[in-house]
Amino acid sequence: MNKKLIALAIAGACVAPAAMAQTANPVTLYGRVYVTLESVEAKASGANAAVNRRTRIEDQSSLFGVRGTEDLGGSLKAFFQLETAFRPDQNTTTFAARNSGVGLQGGWGSVLLGRWDTPWKVATIAVDPFGDLTISGITGTLSDGGNFDRREQNVMQYWSPSWGGFAFRLMRTANEGKTGSVDPYSQGANITYTGGPVYLFFAYEEHKDQLGSTPTAGVEEKGSALGGSFSFGPVKLGGQYQEIKKDGTGRTKQKNWMGNVVWTVGNNQFIYQYMQSKDGALGTAATQPDCDSNSLGYQYNFTRRTFFLAQYTAVKNNDASSCNFGANRLAASAGQDVNGASLGIRHVF
Repeated sequence: MNKKLIALAIAGACVAPAAMAQTANPVTLYGRVYVTLESVEAKASGANAAVNRRTRIEDQSSLFGVRGTEDLGGSLKAFFQLETAFRPDQNTTTFAARNSGVGLQGGWGSVLLGRWDTPWKVATIAVDPFGDLTISGITGTLSDGGNFDRREQNVMQYWSPSWGGFAFRLMRTANEGKTGSVDPYSQGANITYTGGPVYLFFAYEEHKDQLGSTPTAGVEEKGSALGGSFSFGPVKLGGQYQEIKKDGTGRTKQKNWMGNVVWTVGNNQFIYQYMQSKDGALGTAATQPDCDSNSLGYQYNFTRRTFFLAQYTAVKNNDASSCNFGANRLAASAGQDVNGASLGIRHVF
């Protein structure tokens, strides 16, 4: 009996400090499972063959993560996050490929090193009721087709505290790909205001010596965006305008805008979103790109953690444009119109 009591005491001494540490500095497991059933197609245009209508099951950025903090004293904390995407329909993902990093935070704000969504992405998708996911998401038409909707690697960020609803974020990537002829890096910032029913933002981002994701000497991509949302009663209105320039390419300035409305009735939400993108081709081009997207959505919120979403999206392109779905795009050619219907369930934990 004495041996058993001694063993239990030793075990308790080993386990208790760990349990107490987790209580004082909790580590949280969290995640999201989000899958849609879709019917999609792209209509033929000129010599392009049609993408025949097909049914598919698609992941919408399901994820699993772990995050935590540690009190360091003097109002200073350390924090970390490791976030992994996973596909419920396939096993083809990489560990910690989503927002992951480590940093320090205090009354002066937070600093972070790692891989994280850019200030542009954080600010702009806040006005998208689809959150840059699903066939209706923002990157199908805006943000240069997702080129300005980045999760940058090797990034340093600063997040300010909120002063009367105003806050800002700064971002710069390390130029690890620098050579004798090219020095690729990204930098950007946002400023936001959040107060009651109002959300406003301005965002700016530069990609130095980059054309898309390819290092390219002498090219500098620059984007600016402003917009916001306003709620009154059961109705929420949102909108934003973007301009994107690609210096050193001879391309015209790309101009994008979005407008949407969300009407909430009990657990039901009815959504309409319109997006348009114009220009952005070589200045010598006979026809500049021009596309628009119309999306209708119905969302039923069972709880704060679980909802059902039905939506329909139709994207129209002129002969020079290749706008597409916001996520899980079709392999459509310039000038083809894409459309699709989707049913999905999202659960967060």
